[in-house]
Formats: sequence, C-alpha cells, structure tokens
Amino acid sequence: MKKLSAMALRSSIQLSTTLLLFMTFIGSDIQARPSARVYADPPPIIGRWDLVVNKDGKITPSWLEVTHSGVSTLVGRFVGSGGSARPISVVNFKDGKFNFSIPPQWEPGPGEVVFEGTLQDDKLTGTIKGTDGKTSSFTGVRAPLLKRDKPVSWGDPVVLFNGKDLTGWHAQGTTNQWVVESGVLKSPKSGSNIITDQTFNDFKLHVEFRYPSGSNSGVYLRGRYEVQIEDNKGMEPQLDFVSAIYGFLQPSEIASKGAGEWENYDITLIGRMVTVVMNGKTVISNQQIPGITGGAIDSREGEPGPIMFQGDHGPIEYRNISISTPK
Repeated sequence: MKKLSAMALRSSIQLSTTLLLFMTFIGSDIQARPSARVYADPPPIIGRWDLVVNKDGKITPSWLEVTHSGVSTLVGRFVGSGGSARPISVVNFKDGKFNFSIPPQWEPGPGEVVFEGTLQDDKLTGTIKGTDGKTSSFTGVRAPLLKRDKPVSWGDPVVLFNGKDLTGWHAQGTTNQWVVESGVLKSPKSGSNIITDQTFNDFKLHVEFRYPSGSNSGVYLRGRYEVQIEDNKGMEPQLDFVSAIYGFLQPSEIASKGAGEWENYDITLIGRMVTVVMNGKTVISNQQIPGITGGAIDSREGEPGPIMFQGDHGPIEYRNISISTPK
C-alpha cells in the first residue's frame, strides 16, 4: 500500500470532512421538507370557482381561484365584473368558512374589498363588502376542466360578418353605436359591445382590426375570455397589452403594426387551451386560460358562448371575420 504524503493526507481529510458536512446538510434539508403526505387531504376550497354576484339586483359574473403556498397557507386570484385578475395574499379557511380581502383595483373609495363565505356541498355562498361599504351576495360552483380528449378536424371557415349590415350581430346594451361602412364594422365612439347571435364551443377565429392612436378594444372568446387590443407597438409585453389574454396570459412579443394599420388575429380555442397568432407571429402557443376575464358576459364556462367585440373603450374597426368549428 502506497503511503500518502502529509499534503495528500490533509487534502483527503478536508475532502472527507466536506463530504460529511454536505451529507449532513442534505439529510437535515430532506427531513425539513414536507412529505407528499401533507397534501394527501387538501382543503376542499382549493380549486377554481365560477361565481355569480348579485349587487342590488344586478347580476354579474366573477371568478375565484384558491391554491396552496407551502404547507399551511392558502393564496389565490380573483376576477370581478371588470378589471384584471388580482392576487389574494391569504385565504383563511376553517370548518367550511372562508374569508379574504383584496385592495381596490377600479373600485371607488378607500379601504379593501372583503369577502366572507361558506363552502357546503361543494358550492360557495357568501358576501362581498365593497370599498363603498355596500354588501353584495354571491354563489359559486366549481369551474369545469374543459379538457378535450380527441384531436380536432376543422370544417371550412364560415363568414360571421357579411360586410353589408349587422345581420348575425346584436348590441349588448340598449344603444348601438356600431355601423357598417364600405365593408367595415365600425364603432366610431365608446358605447355598447357587439355580440354574435350564434354561440360556439371550440373554434378557429380570423379577425382583422384597426384602431386610432391610444384606443382600446378586445375580442372575447365565448364571450368570456378577452384577447386584448391596445395601442402598444414598441413596448415590452404585459398581461394587459395587445394580444394578451387579459390579466392571465402574456404574449411572447408585441407583434403589432401600430395605430392606423390593419392587423389580424388568428385565434384557436380548444377547451381552455388557446393559441393566438398576431400578424403571422405566434405570440401565445397552446396555453391554458384559467378563468373568465373582466367584462365577460357570464361565468357559465361549461356552455357555448358568442364572439364579442368590446366597444366601450374607444373607436375600433373590424373586417374579414370568419370562424371554423370542428366537423
């Protein structure tokens, strides 16, 4: 056996000591980590919920997601009748009762929005106290998964806008500022949204649009998920910029040509999975939409829904609108 030099012996001892300390650290870290058994029986409020809010007799859709952060804290996201998804720092849940609060987004007045509710028979009921001090009631059911198990074979495109009049479309509100001129569907000023008479499940949608500087609109898929239209050329992508699924999915790039130019979307929606192609560039590729976005017509995610164009945020023009559905 070859005898080690003093230097080699010291190096060997240092290496052994380092390995021993490393293994001790790893062992203690493994012991400190929670095992999978911690989540074997998760709180039943975890999941996504489609809400219906009743405020002074006015019914509006909302959405709630609750998930875990670590082993003892519940967090979440909430979408109201308008605005974007906003984070919930802590959801308190015990014995079927839950509560949380969020700071205001577009609500008037100081203070926070406070939620209190009950989970019973896999349904939510509760109240929302707004920043104005008024209280609304809500109910909620679990949001459907909307999974599709079979590949889709698409039919031929069908024209949704005939270029002559508003046949096949209707205004969401009591007034209608939408007009048709030279084959273009126009909203010259802020007013009502416009909705297809038909409803759809899965589809491939082609739409061309043009907006003046600083304007804003959106294409609502099934009337529930907004693909944002906004004057954002040259900016970095954001959750609320052009081609985003508003508040949920950020595009990979801003592929906009800019104000005054005709642009186009090719949007594929299968269940919750969406692909957005803007001006020939795929900016969102087969990503899951978690829930409804602000401004949705309802929260009945398991049902077919229309195509809706936002008309209450500024002037906008659309043309060459067609849709393909599964055979």
